[in-house]
Amino acid sequence: MREPAPLFLVALRLEGLACLVVGAGRVATRKAASLLESGALVTVIAPDVCAEVEQLEVTLVRRAYEPGDAACYRLVVTATGVPEVDRAVFRDAESAGVLVNAADNPEACRFLLPSVLRRGPVSIAVSTAGTSPYLATWLRHRVGELVGPEFAAVAALLGGARRALKDAGCSTEGADWSALLNDEWISVVASGRREEAEALLEAWLGDELRRLSERQFT
Repeated sequence: MREPAPLFLVALRLEGLACLVVGAGRVATRKAASLLESGALVTVIAPDVCAEVEQLEVTLVRRAYEPGDAACYRLVVTATGVPEVDRAVFRDAESAGVLVNAADNPEACRFLLPSVLRRGPVSIAVSTAGTSPYLATWLRHRVGELVGPEFAAVAALLGGARRALKDAGCSTEGADWSALLNDEWISVVASGRREEAEALLEAWLGDELRRLSERQFT
């Protein structure tokens, strides 16, 4: 039996895009909340709505899913807990060319939702291709022990340095990032010594600007 192809992992920009969640139970609540966190405009279709969903900033449509609903959205998650309904939503979304995920049914998914660790702009996603969501969550917690909250500040500082290089007309691809991004500098950031971290970054940036400028004229 041929092994399935590996997933093609992407990070979607959903801010301002219409997304649909079918179902309004506990699982659907988590899916809707995750979409809202990403800035999506979320509509929930379900005949029965739990109190947790009612507290979310979503558009509620209190009825059963109807054929053709999926075509109005960029992305659909179905989590009704009724396999026949979730499969029907999947087929409907597929025929409309809309990305669709059916909770707890990897076979009825055009995309899978990984377990995600967030540190500011840093997102680390763990997926087991639907084989074990629990393992994905377990691995996310283990990764979280290594990637602490300081990496939000690390990413912001590196982003500023990258913009400075680009503003100077230098390619960020050729920068020697390894000379800056090391355990010593990260520990400075983690300990809250922001000024020291910025001073080290500025020194590195000055060296890089000189080195990259010299390379352009040799």
